[in-house]
Amino acid sequence: MANADFIKQLSGYGLTTAKILYHIPDYPKLLQTFIWQDYDLAPKFPELLGFLDFWKRELDGPVHSVVVAHARLIRPAEIVNVNGVLTLH
Repeated sequence: MANADFIKQLSGYGLTTAKILYHIPDYPKLLQTFIWQDYDLAPKFPELLGFLDFWKRELDGPVHSVVVAHARLIRPAEIVNVNGVLTLH
């Protein structure tokens, strides 16, 4: 049986990392960083948006900003056609 993350990658998901800056509830003028990482679909990012909805609904620290990085780990292979033969003796 294949790993669930591998199956997601074959379905077009890529590794998404979000750096979330948020205000500390007890000290609202201070910012703290939270790093979130999961497999998600770009450019709509449904998993990340679901997490941010959860954050807004359940956690006290309001989000200041979010920076997102995304990379597809499984891509079509790059094939280069080479015309020529090299013979070694």
